[in-house]
Amino acid sequence: MLRHRPITANAPCWRQAGEFLDELEFLAETADICSVKRFTQRLPQPSSRIYVGPGKLEEIAAYCREHEIDVVIFDDELSPSQTRNIEKEMPCRLLDRTRLILDIFMSRAQTAYAKTQVQLANYEYMLPRLAGLWTHLERQHGGPLTVTDRRIIRNRIAKLKEDLKKIDRQMAVQRSNRGAMVRVALVGYTNVGKSTLMNLISKSEVFAENKLFATLDTTVRKVVFDNLPFLLSDTVGFIRKLPHQLVEAFKATLEELEYADLLLHVIDASNPEWREQAHIVDELIRELGAEQIPCIRVYNKCDVAFTAQQEREADAVYISAKTGEGIPALLSAVDKKLDKGTKRVVIHLPYDKTGLLDGLYREAKVENVAYGETVDVTAVCTPRIMGQLKDYIEGWVEPKEDWE
Repeated sequence: MLRHRPITANAPCWRQAGEFLDELEFLAETADICSVKRFTQRLPQPSSRIYVGPGKLEEIAAYCREHEIDVVIFDDELSPSQTRNIEKEMPCRLLDRTRLILDIFMSRAQTAYAKTQVQLANYEYMLPRLAGLWTHLERQHGGPLTVTDRRIIRNRIAKLKEDLKKIDRQMAVQRSNRGAMVRVALVGYTNVGKSTLMNLISKSEVFAENKLFATLDTTVRKVVFDNLPFLLSDTVGFIRKLPHQLVEAFKATLEELEYADLLLHVIDASNPEWREQAHIVDELIRELGAEQIPCIRVYNKCDVAFTAQQEREADAVYISAKTGEGIPALLSAVDKKLDKGTKRVVIHLPYDKTGLLDGLYREAKVENVAYGETVDVTAVCTPRIMGQLKDYIEGWVEPKEDWE
């Protein structure tokens, strides 16, 4: 495969420029692009016309010509006018951070849902940039094509949104078919080891790779630990400055978090910037309205990171998804967290709702079933199940002394 040679450029955030460019370089590697040179510049704010200063842009362009660079990547989303002005000076292809991430998503989308989401995000990114994309066609046809092309793109966007609505309805049916089973969701920064942990716990074969955004689709597997069944879901990883087009496009995928009873926030303990990454994930969880859901912080890759001398959080769990270290402790913490809040209740099911009994036997501890005017079920239930059946619950019953 052809390996391009890009240059990465960043104007603001001088103090954090190194960290941001490290991540941009990792993104480039994920797209099979090898980085050979970095440029940074201290400016009060990015130039509205060319992002960097005129002298810096000239310096970058000269370097590209001298070293026959294939790609230049800017670590921010460039406006359409910035893109056009910079392209006039560059002897090579130009990418911004958003375009790079979109390209990675497009190459990694596997299912129809992920492909539709990425296509939608891609068209919404392209729409305001059409004027610069079609100049070669304008010369061929003798006139501007952007009006026609904008119409085509808008029609495609409308069609993709309709397709996503249909898939969303299918996903809603799938969620309802899962019944009231307890749900645990893996969340975290991209490439922290969520999929590897998913494979280890659920014994599944979810794709895992040491590249960013290895997982785009939400994968759900059933796990049983100590007679407690629960659904474990793996979600797309978060990242700094995730393009708003992708946040919106993958909103339905991330909505899986809203249905979770417990979040496992996986953190790469070997990454020097793990605190900043964890903060970004916490902020996105808040934006998604899932901050009230109980959460366990899971520090992964501790086989190469933490030492006995380092201070550890009291309620966190420290594991290695690669070696299996700490997994029993993690499952025990999940069991303890999910068991908190369980209560014994009496559920009065109408006879036309007896189909719910199968779910109760699977997902709760059914102690007694009596048939009268209604089917009266005494069961120990989690808050999630009680919420699903609240219309049929008579009230709380104190736990028996011999119940464990």
